Amino acid sequence: MNTKPSKKKILIPIPNQDFDPTEVAVPWRVLTNQGHQVFFATPDGQQGRADDLMLTGEGLDVWGWIPLLKKLKLIGLTLRANSDALNAYAALEQDSAFQTPLKYEDLYIEDFDGVVLPGGHRARGMRAYLESQTLQNFVGAFFDSAKPVAAICHGVVLAARSISPKTGKSVLHGLKTTALTWKMENTASILMKFVGRVWDADYYRTYTEENDDAKGYRSVQAEVTRALACPEDFLDATSDLANFFRKDSGLYRDTEQDARAAFVVTDGTYVSARWPGDAHQFAMAFAKLL
Repeated sequence: MNTKPSKKKILIPIPNQDFDPTEVAVPWRVLTNQGHQVFFATPDGQQGRADDLMLTGEGLDVWGWIPLLKKLKLIGLTLRANSDALNAYAALEQDSAFQTPLKYEDLYIEDFDGVVLPGGHRARGMRAYLESQTLQNFVGAFFDSAKPVAAICHGVVLAARSISPKTGKSVLHGLKTTALTWKMENTASILMKFVGRVWDADYYRTYTEENDDAKGYRSVQAEVTRALACPEDFLDATSDLANFFRKDSGLYRDTEQDARAAFVVTDGTYVSARWPGDAHQFAMAFAKLL
């Protein structure tokens, strides 16, 4: 006898602005297409807005500060969300749950069957999400419930900062995970400094090093690794994997039908991924857990 999977209630918390459109819209589309009900939450219950630079690509080229020339996009076309993700985001903006999000303070574990923690890097908006003690408390308790959780890119930082009420340690302590790698973060930062958004060279660095910090100390990979039981629990694509260049170069993105570029880690009821190029397979791996 064939049985359909039961509908689940999934939460995607986001900041008011500057989240990555791919990492929110693609999981939303995958989950809703499977019949699940997706809810959103922002700090104040107001509708969120993705990072405009990731939506348009305008302002990512070295001439992007010039009003007329910024419409001419070269690097911007490569770095912004691709057409598939932009179509998903356009549909997401028409979704009633996205238009009327909950507040972080009104989230209760028993109301949801799973949580997706998306990323984004622009410090202007993302810090309110990554640094929310209210949201961290919720995520910490949700992990302890053993319900499925998925985190991608900077969303893994939020998970790393969330403390388990049971253990008093990061919810990622004892788990294997991936996240935005230092190689990816540093490469994007170097690109901005020399051939991109040179007047805002730290656009891709949500947190930059201070005082005597070693280079990369405040990167996503470094912070997440410090929360783990051992450094070896942070995983990245290795050269022995099939399609390693696609996975490692940052030049390719996955689709629902093509997993060659994706690198996704599943450990128990926890799924993680590195960047928007993993988003489709990331969402599908989470959906399997549901």
